[in-house]
Amino acid sequence: MNQTINKELLLNNLGHISEIFGYQDVNLKQIEKKFGVRITTRENQVKIKGDFDSINSVDILLTQLEDLLVSGYKIKNDDLKFAIRLIAEDKTISLKAIFSERITVSPKKGFITPKSPTQREFIQSVKQADIVLAIGPAGTGKTYLAVAMAVEALLKRHFKKIILVRPAVEAGEKLGFLPGDITEKINPYFMPLYDALDDTLEPHKVRELMEDGIIEIAPLAYMRGRTINDSFMILDEAQNSTKQQMKMFLTRLGTNSKMVITGDITQIDLDNSKNSGLVQVQSILKDIDGIKFVNFNEKDVVRHDLVKHIIKAYSQN
Repeated sequence: MNQTINKELLLNNLGHISEIFGYQDVNLKQIEKKFGVRITTRENQVKIKGDFDSINSVDILLTQLEDLLVSGYKIKNDDLKFAIRLIAEDKTISLKAIFSERITVSPKKGFITPKSPTQREFIQSVKQADIVLAIGPAGTGKTYLAVAMAVEALLKRHFKKIILVRPAVEAGEKLGFLPGDITEKINPYFMPLYDALDDTLEPHKVRELMEDGIIEIAPLAYMRGRTINDSFMILDEAQNSTKQQMKMFLTRLGTNSKMVITGDITQIDLDNSKNSGLVQVQSILKDIDGIKFVNFNEKDVVRHDLVKHIIKAYSQN
């Protein structure tokens, strides 16, 4: 299939060229820019010109994308963007293994797929374990994927409730200093959770499930004294919980329940970062079977490409 001549590679029999390269070759231009190559097409044939390593990377990328499309996978624009980045960082990655790990949400919302090997590991860990702790920087999809998996489990009737929890102390602000009743006080803290819900369910369905108490959103302090059964529980921004609060939350786990805890230990807003329950829990629970830890880093950032560079720059200063 491949013939390399003077830093030039000819790929034959690619039946999905138009789907891969996109409308007006917008994706082709992204690939050329990322790998520093020149790509020309003719019918089902692609010619790549560039240095050996870049040609090899593009060969791997196009071959894997063609394989995905042949197998029936529909590649979205975001998938292509992350596929380019994944292959650029590691040519041994299997795109099929990553993108085939689907989360099924509302029928109108379709599927959600991981965008990095760590996201795939996270999804698999949540499927396998009753308690999963996901630790890493902002923008790596921890909260979003956790909510998506909770919605999927609810829709498949694996659980009766989703309970979304956050510490109500961030950036030095406390609830008592905010205007309004308790609902108005806590709502700003939970916007990322609302956003994730709206992206996985129709807005009217979210409101309906919340009104019926099937989806519950509450400050961490409200969990004290409860035993939570038949529920998918998520503790978000867990770096802002204390050791005592973390223990309290972990011990709420009842029968047929699952718990996902997410946080970023580089963004602790407690007066003393050493008191963070998420920092301490890593050593306390590391040897317990049935509890999994998944660690994200800047390579897993799925927001704007600049976010990855910003996180890396701050980690070095």
